[in-house]
Amino acid sequence: MARAVVELQGVRREYGSLVAVDRLDLAVYEGELLSLLGPSGCGKTTTLNLVAGFIPASAGRILIDGEDVTGRPAHLRGLGVVFQSYALFPHMSVFENVAFGLRERRMPRAEIERRAHRALALVRLEGRDRQRPAQLSGGMQQRVALARALVYRPRVLLLDEPLAALDKKLREEMRGELREIQRSVGITTIFVTHDQGEALSLSDRIAVMNGGRLEQVGAPREIYERPVSRFVADFIGGSSLLQARAVGPDRVALGGALTVRVVTPRPLAAGQSVELAIRPERVRVGPGEAPGPEAAENTLSGSVARLIYLGAQMEVTVALPDGQRVAALVAEPMPLPLTLGQTVRLTLPADAFMVL
Repeated sequence: MARAVVELQGVRREYGSLVAVDRLDLAVYEGELLSLLGPSGCGKTTTLNLVAGFIPASAGRILIDGEDVTGRPAHLRGLGVVFQSYALFPHMSVFENVAFGLRERRMPRAEIERRAHRALALVRLEGRDRQRPAQLSGGMQQRVALARALVYRPRVLLLDEPLAALDKKLREEMRGELREIQRSVGITTIFVTHDQGEALSLSDRIAVMNGGRLEQVGAPREIYERPVSRFVADFIGGSSLLQARAVGPDRVALGGALTVRVVTPRPLAAGQSVELAIRPERVRVGPGEAPGPEAAENTLSGSVARLIYLGAQMEVTVALPDGQRVAALVAEPMPLPLTLGQTVRLTLPADAFMVL
């Protein structure tokens, strides 16, 4: 089993009566990239700052490589940090920005040169060492900040929304570059983001936070396909959430005569209230009324309530007779023209339902 490099044990952070992080238990393993994911105000950046030592914990312990560093100053924790703003010195060259901390530590000139050039090569900025930050693109500035963090050879790399300032296309390009660099160095990394796609594409594991607490920790596929709560199902990727009542061990009623079969790890008790989630990419939309239940299982009728054009896809929201809504993604150009109010049939595969 991989060794835990960072451990948070019952960590709590209060600001007066506000609890920003509440009894957090989390381990980050050697060489992995773990993302702290959640909406604004969920406690993810506070957690990163607690690990970094920028703010003190109100309770609990923080261990790095098995050492208790809870009361240790930030500069003695051996960590590298990259901020959203990059925080580069505009009057210094790229090389001077990367070498600055090494010079402050009074390292020999030859060692500074060797380390700084190696860090710049690692982030593919060879030949840019004499340029100033203002002469570089946003993506290049982000790589300078990354080189400056890596030049210390830190035990852990902390990234606080480092791609947030970039435009969409550049952000997507930098995701891949960042992951390649992290893997080539093999450095244990904690990555803070509110972007679900970013977390799913970059992470070995994701820790989903809400209200200062962990909702779920797991691999991206596990988080996406097996969310443990309504919050995770709705926040990661977006789901249609449906209220239902069990009418059999694997069958639920959505309202009135609408019943569907679900795949669940445990049999449901008749009369039990359940909440279902289903991803829009698993829903199929067809023209016309649904046939009887004996002809097509899990096929329902509804009316088109909303159409949103997304370029390669159309998001179609369908209102069921009981008032609940189901979203579906249909490839563009759509095989059938859809209009608001049109009656359509939905096919909801039994194994696509997540019983929360």
